[in-house]
Amino acid sequence: MIYQHDIIIIGAGLAGLRAVVECADQTNVAVISKVFPTRSTRALPRRDHRLLGNEEEDHWEWHFFDTVKGSDYLGDQDAIEILVKDAPRAIYELEHMGVPFSRTSEGKIAQRNFGGHTRDYGKGPVKRACYAADHTGRVVLDTCTIKVFDIK
Repeated sequence: MIYQHDIIIIGAGLAGLRAVVECADQTNVAVISKVFPTRSTRALPRRDHRLLGNEEEDHWEWHFFDTVKGSDYLGDQDAIEILVKDAPRAIYELEHMGVPFSRTSEGKIAQRNFGGHTRDYGKGPVKRACYAADHTGRVVLDTCTIKVFDIK
């Protein structure tokens, strides 16, 4: 049997499924995986590190500093800048897809400290990591899997 697709994505982890969500409604996409998607990134204790400032003051420049420092100054700084500036949009997109993020008492996406997240260029910790209880990676993966199978 011969199959034809415009795009073939190898791996059904978070990155692979997110790529499918982005392009599947515009073209014919196939995903090849050794395991069912919900098994691909199951063990990853993921926290989405995004600049929302819902819990306390935060700035993209602080996130940029932490990310560059975390890469031992080897990361592509132009790419890192794009990443940190686009991060809030990506989180809200996941929220609109149905990711059940934990919430503050005001109903905003909750954030908590996570190693290496600092305020004011390393002067103290900042709450930057968005999370869904203790199952963030799993619920993001499940949500992306459902979204992929809902695409027509």
